[in-house]
Amino acid sequence: MIYITQLIYVIPGQEETFEQFEAVAIPLIAKYNGRLLFRVRPGIEAYVEPSVERPYEIHLVEFDSDMDFENFKRDDARKAFLHLKEQSIRASTLIHGRKL
Repeated sequence: MIYITQLIYVIPGQEETFEQFEAVAIPLIAKYNGRLLFRVRPGIEAYVEPSVERPYEIHLVEFDSDMDFENFKRDDARKAFLHLKEQSIRASTLIHGRKL
């Protein structure tokens, strides 16, 4: 089991474009033995002591294996909509982990 945490920084004014990409990408997770555990859009009051820029969204996804995650990233339907991701996301940080 692997866990992918992603901090997503959306370009101001591109939130709807980001949602269009997510509408395609999120349902594909299950096709590759993955589960979206949560998708959070925390308000400023949720941060106790930030030392980095606050992300627009935080995702936590689990996949059965690294290969499942790689196959998800290579999915043709997802790749067809990557232009929406590129248009709407300024930056993202992906953290790859395992349960201890």
